[in-house]
Amino acid sequence: MKILLLHNYYTQRGGEDGVFESERDLLLQKGHEVETLVFQNQKLQTFSEKIRTSFTSLYNPYSAKILAQKIKDFQPQILHIHNFWKEASPAVYYVAKRYNIPVVQTLHNFRLLCANALLLRQNQPCELCVKKTFPLAGIRYACYENRFITAQLTFLSTIHKVLGTWKNLVSHYITITEFAKRKFLASALHLQENQISVKPNFVEDRGEASMEDRESYFLFVGRLSVEKGVQTLMEATRLHDFALEIIGSGEMENLVREQAQNNPKIIFHGKQNQDFVLAKMKKAKALILPSICYENLPLTLIEAFSTGTPVIISDIDNLNELVTHQWNGIHFQTGSSQDLAEKIAFFEKNANPLWYENARKTYLASYTPEISYQKLMEIYQKAVDTFSHLPK
Repeated sequence: MKILLLHNYYTQRGGEDGVFESERDLLLQKGHEVETLVFQNQKLQTFSEKIRTSFTSLYNPYSAKILAQKIKDFQPQILHIHNFWKEASPAVYYVAKRYNIPVVQTLHNFRLLCANALLLRQNQPCELCVKKTFPLAGIRYACYENRFITAQLTFLSTIHKVLGTWKNLVSHYITITEFAKRKFLASALHLQENQISVKPNFVEDRGEASMEDRESYFLFVGRLSVEKGVQTLMEATRLHDFALEIIGSGEMENLVREQAQNNPKIIFHGKQNQDFVLAKMKKAKALILPSICYENLPLTLIEAFSTGTPVIISDIDNLNELVTHQWNGIHFQTGSSQDLAEKIAFFEKNANPLWYENARKTYLASYTPEISYQKLMEIYQKAVDTFSHLPK
């Protein structure tokens, strides 16, 4: 199959970028003809740059021209879009329509429903905008950086809802979890059940760790930010004395570094490469994921399962569906440092070897490259079949 993958990189690298690259490599390994078209967001320095972007993010003629030429040269059978914000813009959907190319769109986050893409406001889940064609609440609360940029995003989303871009120009959507699918189906996008399929992310098999190699520390890997629950984790270290190793960087790095300096049981490694992360994961007692937002499907969770590492996770919706309590990990009350501390103490005393085995079983049942590939091929076929029945 001739597949064109399109992705817009953010100013800072994130999980979506890794998923895009892994999927590209997987398709190439399976013998498909694959080409990519990538765009890169730039940090906007001046007011004039922000004004320009407010227009081009709605419809960028430059990205439309580039995609049109790519389609002419490559003649793909399908266009798979991962991220279009900001430089690619929704212009890419209209180019695909012009050249009669079916489009698959992976919904890595909630950007089409929420300005900050997280369904999060003031560190609490928020769904005020989900069912609104024109979601004014996002502008009112300046949910993404400031009111100007939030208004820009809101205007973009609203215009394309009204135009029917999201409903009519995408042959098939991919959500990462069942939870995300439910949210999109209940939204102002007015999508139908048969327009969305669930296909989780995947990682290569990292190899099951031996129980004999496990040490006593718990592990956190990720961005050091409020929505990742870092504050909750740091407060838990004051309530219960346990060994903790932290890998990552972000705006809360100074807080983490300071606490590590004052507590010999906390080791802060900063940002590290994947080999280092996996080595630590294979020796950890458990991975801790204390997020306070509806994370789609953290790759660190899948990596933990691939190594047979159980996960202590927030019981917030979506995340509580990814880990089964006392089967391949345990839940704690979202945002509660007291409950997290208690659950860590419980884990230390009651960790069951079956939890480690079940973590590995979860990976093999749901998150391998082969499972992901088979689902992706089914989705591509659905997109082609749907497109062939649409009036041209």
